[in-house]
Amino acid sequence: MVYVADEGSEFDAPIEVVWKYILGGENHDAQHKTTRNPRIEGVSDITMIYSAERNFRGKWAPDRMRISTFAPVSVVIEWLDGVLAGSKLVYVYSPRGKKTGIDVYGEFTSKTLAPAEVEAAAREWLESEFHDDAPALRALGKGK
Repeated sequence: MVYVADEGSEFDAPIEVVWKYILGGENHDAQHKTTRNPRIEGVSDITMIYSAERNFRGKWAPDRMRISTFAPVSVVIEWLDGVLAGSKLVYVYSPRGKKTGIDVYGEFTSKTLAPAEVEAAAREWLESEFHDDAPALRALGKGK
């Protein structure tokens, strides 16, 4: 298991816009080109099981996560199936006026990647997620 902290990123949108986007379902999901055929199963008011095929390091494979949202503070993810199954992470959001800070902390693991590859794979995934969301949030933030 590898501990990863990714601190100091910002979205160019106020926190209320970020949360509307996060909770927006299909509009948010459509930004992520590394997933296809998503299915969402509600577990509770704050928790869902998200299943999809994910293109991870050039290969499409089934992927499943438990995602809990604690607006406006955090999102907690537990990877249930897929390349990073067993990984757990938390996104923490901080209001910064017209911007929103985002820090991520997690323990990442994999049954299919060599231990030396896990941290690089986790950071690649985090970077990809951020770069998919940032332009959409920048556009939404301009409308605020």
